[in-house]
Amino acid sequence: MDLFGGTIKNLENGLNYATVRQKTIAQNIANVDTPNYKAKSVSFKDLLQEANNEVLTANRTDARHINFTGESTTPGVYSYANLKYRQDGNGVDMDTEQANLAKNAIYYNALIERVSSKFNTLQTVLKGGN
Repeated sequence: MDLFGGTIKNLENGLNYATVRQKTIAQNIANVDTPNYKAKSVSFKDLLQEANNEVLTANRTDARHINFTGESTTPGVYSYANLKYRQDGNGVDMDTEQANLAKNAIYYNALIERVSSKFNTLQTVLKGGN
């Protein structure tokens, strides 16, 4: 029985996304002075587009089974290969990274507030409304 109709799982997925995005932004900021480093980004929209274009793969356990072929993509971080802001080839724009960091922090905190609210509601129900 799912008490919240999948809400907690969706919030968990959102927190996982925000965590990966935070790590990626931190990596970009840490490499702001690294020559030829290309900035990375995590994009749900790009990930969804890849999933729509993905070809199914399967293991054949019997010769009579249909042979599925194709490549499967793994979700991850995207690199801006052709982007550079400085002569040394570095592709990190500190202003953009700081804005992304603030935006991600707001998103993460909003999700944490919703999770906390869900748990407080559950705690109130368990205590009998007191």
